[in-house]
Amino acid sequence: MEQEKINTKIWFEEEEPDNPFAAKASYCSGYNVYGDLLGKISWSEYIFLLFKLEKPLPWESKLLEAIAIAIANPGPRDLGVRAAMNGGVGGSTAASCLMAALAPSAGKNGGAREVYQVMRLWQQCEFELTQWKQSLSNYQDEEEIEVWPASEHTPGFDPYGASCATPVLQTLDHLTSIYSDGALSYLSANRQIFEKAADAPLGMTGVIAAAFTDLGFTDEQAEMLYLLLRLPGAAAHSLEQKKLGWRKYPFFGNGLTLTNDPGPSNSNQTSQDEL
Repeated sequence: MEQEKINTKIWFEEEEPDNPFAAKASYCSGYNVYGDLLGKISWSEYIFLLFKLEKPLPWESKLLEAIAIAIANPGPRDLGVRAAMNGGVGGSTAASCLMAALAPSAGKNGGAREVYQVMRLWQQCEFELTQWKQSLSNYQDEEEIEVWPASEHTPGFDPYGASCATPVLQTLDHLTSIYSDGALSYLSANRQIFEKAADAPLGMTGVIAAAFTDLGFTDEQAEMLYLLLRLPGAAAHSLEQKKLGWRKYPFFGNGLTLTNDPGPSNSNQTSQDEL
C-alpha cells in the first residue's frame, strides 16, 4: 500500500516500529522537537521556528517574548476578554469561552484584522514619511471583498483616546529598546507626526504591527499570532468570573440590584382567575 505523502515544510515524523499511528520522532523545520529542542529553547523561540521555519536571533526571540507579555492580557475592558467573561459567568465550556473571545478579538476595532491592516500600511509606506501622512490622513479600506465591515477609524490608532495611553508608550519604548533599527524606532521617532495625520493617538495594534514588521512576519502571520497571543488573559478572566458570578461582574457597581422590585409576578394567579 502506497504511503500517503504529507505536504508540509513545517513538520516531519518518523513512525514507531510497532505503531504506524504514533510518532517515534517529530521534527519541526528539521529540528527534533522532543530529542533536541525540548528543555533547550524558550517558548518564543519555538513559536518563531514554527512560523518562520528558522531559528530566531537572540533579539528576535526577546522581541517576540516581549510582544507576548504585552498583549497576553488586555484586561476586562477589552471586548475579547469581556466576551470570554460572559461565557464564563454563564457557565459555558472552556472551548466556548475561548471561541467567544476570538470573535471580537479578530476584527478591526483593536483586533487582529487591524494589525493586518497596519502591516499592509508598512508594506506600502515603508519609511517614507510623506506617504505615511497621506495614507493615515486619508485612510480607506483596500478595494477587495472581505467579511469585515469597513473600518471606522485609521487602523493602528485609538479612535476614542485623547492622548496616547501609558501602556502603549511603555510597550513602544521597551520594544524599541530591544530592536532600535527598524519600524519600531521609526514609529517612535515619528509618533506625534503619525498621530496628527491620523487625528488620533497611537494604539496598541499600531505598536504590535511595527514589531511584527521588524520580525519579518507576513501580514497573515501577524494576524494569526495576535489572535493566539491574546488568549491567556481571556482564559484566566473567564475562569475567575465563573467563580465570582454575575453579581460581581465588573462595571456594574456592586452588582445588578433592583431598587424598585415589584415582587413576585402574579401572572399565574391572574391566569387561573380568568379561567
